[in-house]
Amino acid sequence: MTELEKAYQIAETADVSTPENSVVLYSISYQPTDENKQKAHQYMKVHPESMMLDDTVCGKQLIALGLETGPDNPPEELMKIWRIASERFIKAASGNVTAFVENADKRSTFVAVELPLILQNDKIKLINGQDKFEFAKVF
Repeated sequence: MTELEKAYQIAETADVSTPENSVVLYSISYQPTDENKQKAHQYMKVHPESMMLDDTVCGKQLIALGLETGPDNPPEELMKIWRIASERFIKAASGNVTAFVENADKRSTFVAVELPLILQNDKIKLINGQDKFEFAKVF
């Protein structure tokens, strides 16, 4: 199995579960800095019960393969792998979601994948304490 095949297998099958009200999202794709990710990490220091995709078994295994994403233009294949994991992550999430997504690009995983799935997930009601549908109007 190639590294790429292994990465897809991890994204498609590794555990992405989180406790209720613990999901933290950030958007850095196509951005000049990783400021949203930094804010998410600062938030998590104060809220240690919170979890990003990076903190799940799936995320940790992808990062261990050297597949951590960054700002600017990430490689398309890398984006595909993380989008698969993100889709599963949001489908499994419940409760309030905390999102650091200022200036999220329409091509980002947050806008293109996660937000539409949050709106479809009846177990998620709020983003940053606001009704998810109201929050989504910004995008």
